[in-house]
Amino acid sequence: MKFTVSWLKDHIETHATLEVITAALTKIGLEVERVEDRAAALKDFVIASILEAKPHPNADRLQVCLVDAGGDAPVQVVCGAPNARAGMKSVFAPPGALIPSKNTVLGKGVIRGVESLGMLCSGAELELDSESDGILDLPESAPVGTVYAVWAGLSDPVIEINLLPNRPDAMGVHGIARDLAAAGLGRFKDRPVTSIEGAFPCPIVARLDLAEGDAHLAPAFALRLVKDVRNGPSPDWMQKRLKAIGLRPINALVDITNYLAFDRARPLHVFDAGKVRGAIYVRRAKSGEELLALDGKTYLLDESNVVIADDAGVESLAGVMGGTASGCDEATTSVLIESALWDPVNIARSGRRLGLNSDARYRFERGVDPAFCLPGLDLATALVLEFCGGTASQTSIAGKIPHPATRIVFPWSEVKRLTGLELDVSEMAGILESLGFEIAGSPGNSDRVVVKAPSWRPDIEGKADLVEEIVRIAGLDRVAPRAFPRENAQVATAVLTPAQRRVRTAKRSLAASGLVEAVTWSFISRQRAELFGGGAQALALANPIAPELSDMRPSLLPGLIAAAQRSADRGHGGAALFEVGQVFLGDEPGGQKIAAAAIRTAPAGSLARHWSLAPGGVDAFDAKADVLALVAALGEPTSGLQIVRGGPPWFHPGRSAKLQFGAKNVIGAFGEIHPARLEALGAQGPLVGFELILDDIPAPKSRPTKTKSKLELSDFMPLERDFAFVADRSVEAGDIVKAVMSADRALISEAGVFDVYEGKGVPEGKKSIAVSVILQPREKTLTDSEIEAVAARIIAEVAKKTGAALRGL
Repeated sequence: MKFTVSWLKDHIETHATLEVITAALTKIGLEVERVEDRAAALKDFVIASILEAKPHPNADRLQVCLVDAGGDAPVQVVCGAPNARAGMKSVFAPPGALIPSKNTVLGKGVIRGVESLGMLCSGAELELDSESDGILDLPESAPVGTVYAVWAGLSDPVIEINLLPNRPDAMGVHGIARDLAAAGLGRFKDRPVTSIEGAFPCPIVARLDLAEGDAHLAPAFALRLVKDVRNGPSPDWMQKRLKAIGLRPINALVDITNYLAFDRARPLHVFDAGKVRGAIYVRRAKSGEELLALDGKTYLLDESNVVIADDAGVESLAGVMGGTASGCDEATTSVLIESALWDPVNIARSGRRLGLNSDARYRFERGVDPAFCLPGLDLATALVLEFCGGTASQTSIAGKIPHPATRIVFPWSEVKRLTGLELDVSEMAGILESLGFEIAGSPGNSDRVVVKAPSWRPDIEGKADLVEEIVRIAGLDRVAPRAFPRENAQVATAVLTPAQRRVRTAKRSLAASGLVEAVTWSFISRQRAELFGGGAQALALANPIAPELSDMRPSLLPGLIAAAQRSADRGHGGAALFEVGQVFLGDEPGGQKIAAAAIRTAPAGSLARHWSLAPGGVDAFDAKADVLALVAALGEPTSGLQIVRGGPPWFHPGRSAKLQFGAKNVIGAFGEIHPARLEALGAQGPLVGFELILDDIPAPKSRPTKTKSKLELSDFMPLERDFAFVADRSVEAGDIVKAVMSADRALISEAGVFDVYEGKGVPEGKKSIAVSVILQPREKTLTDSEIEAVAARIIAEVAKKTGAALRGL
C-alpha cells in the first residue's frame, strides 16, 4: 500500500514530520517498508535555459550547448538529445550529482575532444518516465536556477507500508489516517459523504440473476448513470498522486475509480453506458464464455466465475477486472458507475484460477466495508460531476446492504491479563472510540462493557482482538519488562531433552568430519525398503503420494545413496553426505527410532582428488573413523564399544563390522555397501558408510558433580614395546588387544594392532597379529626386570584368553 504525505494530510490534521509519521505507522502495526523522497534524490537538479546550441565539431549527432543554470556564468554541456535547441528550458545536472536511473555520480568529461561540465536530463534519467525521446522540455515560465523537484511538486514523499491481510480498512488512506489519529498524531478528518440526489430514474436496471443458494456471491449491486459527461484528463493533483504510487493516469472517469480504491478502500467500476446493451445483471459465467479484459488479455471463463453481463454477453469479471467492450474513453458521453459487494472467497478463487491480479481483487478478497457501498457510489458520482460535468440519475440497487453487528462483552481487566499492560479505563475507552468502536455499559458489572465493532473491521471477532487494538495503539513499549520467577534462585533446568541434545551433537560432529547434511524422503519404494530390511506390510502407506514413495524407510542409507548418485550423474563426484532422522522398524511402540548415517564415495578434504589415490579410494576404515568420532562426540567411551566382524546383509560381508555394547545391544554397523545392493539401486561404487541408532546408545553415566576430574600427567617417559602373536585364523584381532589391556590396567595405557600377516613363515591355518603396547609409568622409572615382568604377563594373558603364542617361540 502506497500513499503520499500530502494525500495522508487530506484525512488528518497534523504537523508531524515524515520521520515521526513513519515511526508511528510501524509502532501501530502498519510497518513502513520504504520511503521515496524524490525531493532529496533530485536536490542537485536545477532548471536551466539553453542559450546556444551548436553542432559538435567531431560528431554528427551531438551538440555543444551553452547553458544558463542560474550561476555566475554559462556552462558548456555536450548533449545528444534530438530535441535540444536554443531558447529551450530543461533540467541540468552539475558534476557531482547522482543520476537516479544509473545510480552513478556525474563527473566532468571530455566527449569527442570537447569538455562537458554536466548534463541535460531526460525524464527517464530522473526516473520520472519509463522512456523518453529527449531531454525534458519545460514551459517558458519555469524559473531558471530553481531546484526542479520543488518547482515540479515532487517534494511529496511516498510511503509504502507492509499491509497485513486482516486490515482491509488500512487499504485506504482514510483508514490509515484514522489509526494515526488514534495514536495521537493529529485530528482525524472524518468528513461525511454528501448524498447525491438523482435527477431522473436510472434507465439501466441492476439485477441479480443468481440461484437462491448463490445469494452470498453478490449481496448488493448498485448502479448510477451520469449523462452528458465530458471525459478528459483528470485534474493535475489527482494525476500526480496516482503517478506517485505507480498508477498510470488514463482519463478522468477511470482515474476516479482508481483514486477511490486507494483513498477510501472502495473499488468501483465504470461502464460506457453507450456500449451497454439492455440491462446490467450479475450471474454465473457460462462454461466457454470469454472476456477480453482491460489488460488486453482474453480469459476463458467457467461456471465458478461470477460476471457482470448485459444482453450482449460478459462485460466484466466481478470484483476483479472489467472488459474492453464497455470501457470508457475520450468519446464517452454517458457513464454507468458500479458499486457492489462480492464474496471474498469467490473473488480469490477466480483471480487465482485465471492468474489475474488487480487492485480491486486485492481489496475484495480481503473484505471491504459494506456500509460504504452506497456512500462510495455517491462520492464517485460527485467527483464525476465535478470533473466531467453531466447529470446524475437515481441509484438502481439489487440485493441488500448487510449490516454486520459484532458485539463483544469485554472486561477491561482482560488487557492486563493478556499483556501485563496496566492502563486507565478512560484511556482504553478513548482508544477504541477513536478507532470507530461503540462502547455501552454492561448492566451490573462496572468492569465489563459491550463493544460494537465498526463495519470496516471484519477481523474483530473476540476479546483478544480488542486487546490487540488497545495495545498496538497504546504502544508495546509501555509493557514493563519482568524477569521470569525462579524458585530458590536456582538455575533453570535444561530446555532440551537428552535425545534432542544427542541429535544436535551428532549433526555437529558429522559436519566437523567433512560430511554435508542431506534431508531425504521418509518414504521409499517397496523394492528399496526390502533391500535394507524393510518392506513389511505394516509399514506400507495406505495412500502413497507416488509409487516410488510407498513404504516407510527402514534405513537412512537408501536415501543417501540415491542422493550421492544423483550428484554423480550431474558431474559432482566425491560425495560425502550424512543425515540424522527417523527410521521405522515396526508399527509397534518403539518401532520408530532416531538414526544417524553417512556415506562416502571419496576421501575427505583435499585427499578427494589426491594424485596418490585412485578414483573412489575409500574403504571400510573411512567409515570406521567417522562412526568412532561420532560415538566419542556423543560422550560414550570408545573403550567400551565392541567392533564385531560382519554386519547387515546390505554391507559387504568381508568389509564390514557391527558396533555393540555387549552382545544384546547392537547399535549399528559400518563398512562397504554390498555391490549387489548398489546395482539394485542403480548406483556406482565403491561406497562406504555407517548407520547408528542413536536411541540404542546407552546414556552417559551421570556424575554427582559437573566438575572435571583431576588432570593426571606423568613425569616419566612412556615406553613402547611390540609383540607379534601367532593365532588361529578365527581369532579376532580385537580379542588379542583386549587381552593385552587386561594384563596390567594401571601400567598399560594403550594397545593397538599395526600388522596382520599370513603366508611364508606362518603355519597353515594361522596368522600373525602384531600389537604395539605403550607402558606409562607413574611412580618411578621402570627397571629392565619390571618391564620383562609386564611383558611376561601380557604373553600369558593373551595365551590364556585367545590361545595365541608369541611368534618365534
